[in-house]
Amino acid sequence: MELRADPVVATLDMSEIKGKDGEPSEGDGDYESLPAHASLTIHMTAGAVAGILEHTVMYPVDSVKTRMQSLQPDPKAQYSSVYEALRRIVRTEGLLRPLRGLNITMLGAGPAHALYFACYEHVKRTLSEVIQNGGNSHIANGLAGCVATVLHDAVMNPAEVVKQRMQMYNSPYRNLLDCVGTIQRTEGLAAFYRSYSTQLAMNIPFQAVHFMTYELMQERLNPHRQYHPGSHVLSGAAAGAVSAAITTPLDVCKTLLNTQENVALSSIHISGHLTGMANAFRTVYRLGGTAAFFKGIQARVIYQMPSTAIAWSVYEFFKYVLTKQQMEREAGPAGPV
Repeated sequence: MELRADPVVATLDMSEIKGKDGEPSEGDGDYESLPAHASLTIHMTAGAVAGILEHTVMYPVDSVKTRMQSLQPDPKAQYSSVYEALRRIVRTEGLLRPLRGLNITMLGAGPAHALYFACYEHVKRTLSEVIQNGGNSHIANGLAGCVATVLHDAVMNPAEVVKQRMQMYNSPYRNLLDCVGTIQRTEGLAAFYRSYSTQLAMNIPFQAVHFMTYELMQERLNPHRQYHPGSHVLSGAAAGAVSAAITTPLDVCKTLLNTQENVALSSIHISGHLTGMANAFRTVYRLGGTAAFFKGIQARVIYQMPSTAIAWSVYEFFKYVLTKQQMEREAGPAGPV
């Protein structure tokens, strides 16, 4: 599909924003090339809103993915497709069951994504200056994504543990506080970061591929880096699909570490709590062979494509609007024509 230059495309034409003396303000160019105007607050605000919407809109599919990645699911929780899973969960467990754990996800997603996007933009800009003299650099994009992921996961990992425990079939926890309290009391605070190394091992390549794919798609669909909603949606969806499919084996291991499936672990005589990425890999293979590493890949891709498209389109929209408002305030009223 060809993306044409139409009225939807918007830029911040700096020549039209006059300073107080009637002259064009400094920093002519589009909104993405204005580091002086796109402040840290703008990136953090846009990132927080994008993160919350990303996780909220597609949350029911994320619940299905967690269940489909179960290595030895209850016979009543074996699903053939995402649609069939959602239909059965709603019919047998209630309309709101696919949303269980959404509250902790929203609490974590706001600050995690605020740090994530702000760090990404800052590191990308800094490294691009060094590597490509300010031009777009795929290496800078990938490295910026990796650094941003370390901060993001440090905030999000505890929320992921609680979320996935509450998403599982026959989850024993009454509510969010009961889940947090039970984990802390029976397994200790370390349980909230038991999967952190695996999460990083998954998300660092995920985000590296994700950001490089997004920026590569932007080069093709939106070479002038204007605000173009269609290109942001398509680039985000492609980035989400590719990175999700590639990193599914690591996501299966992360889910096992987060949920500590008692039935599955007991079946191969593992007592206590499973820890470490290497142990998780060995356990997944023992329970289901190579195929087990790709459990839930359909749900994962279906979840990530629209989620990433939403995240990028919302982030770019808020960045555009907030940057434009800030620039207009700084420029002051236009002088006489």
